[in-house]
Amino acid sequence: MELHVKRLTPTAKMPVRATENASCFDVHADMDGTIAPGARMLVKTGLAVAVPPGFEVQVRSRSGLAFKHGVAVLNSPGTVDADYRGEVGVILINHGTEPFAFKHGERVAQIGVYRVEMCAAVEVAELEATARGTGGFGHTGR
Repeated sequence: MELHVKRLTPTAKMPVRATENASCFDVHADMDGTIAPGARMLVKTGLAVAVPPGFEVQVRSRSGLAFKHGVAVLNSPGTVDADYRGEVGVILINHGTEPFAFKHGERVAQIGVYRVEMCAAVEVAELEATARGTGGFGHTGR
């Protein structure tokens, strides 16, 4: 399988795997920017992708940015659907206490290709019972 990638600008950098067995590709900013503490920004990558049917691309945070700067992908994981052909953008949020400045070409997120099970949504009158039932957030304790 291949992930087809199109550069939308001449300055866009192709996604790269940091190591041979890395599960995701690093993606780079195709712009400079600064994100204030508590603020968010849509960071352009200058890339579009053609995801094979039955798959999605997930946009994820880079652990180094999260740990060192408190910067993460806001809607992590972000989803790029198989039928989307526009620019892949990365919504970054700065949870840190200092402004986060980045330059064109810096790694800002990672993307992976994942299988999606396509199914129909079917309305039913009742759902099958389980031992958990409707127990929600924190129902099992600490």
